[in-house]
Amino acid sequence: MSMKKLMTLGVLSWVLSGCGSVSTVLQDDADAARDLRKKKTYCQSIPRVYSGLAFDFCTLNAPPDPTGMLAPFVLLDLPLSAVFDTLSLPYTIYRQVADSNLSIYWRRDGY
Repeated sequence: MSMKKLMTLGVLSWVLSGCGSVSTVLQDDADAARDLRKKKTYCQSIPRVYSGLAFDFCTLNAPPDPTGMLAPFVLLDLPLSAVFDTLSLPYTIYRQVADSNLSIYWRRDGY
């Protein structure tokens, strides 16, 4: 594999790892919730349908990032998340019906 392809793959994987849709659709619920808790979002839960967009908006609905680097990346991710969320609608609709919203903050007793 050429160095150019390897770097392209590395950049692509780095960008996708921050994608809201990848965080909510392809990760475990606990991992997605932990990512949002780390960002100290004010959101309590997000719907599974268009969860990538909801993840991005919840990332913006948090105390300001001291570095100022987060907001531009989230704004760039919004259209990518919209496309991925639309493509994954059959799966996310099923998950919404089966599991309801993805809870970000949950009580220890499970409710």
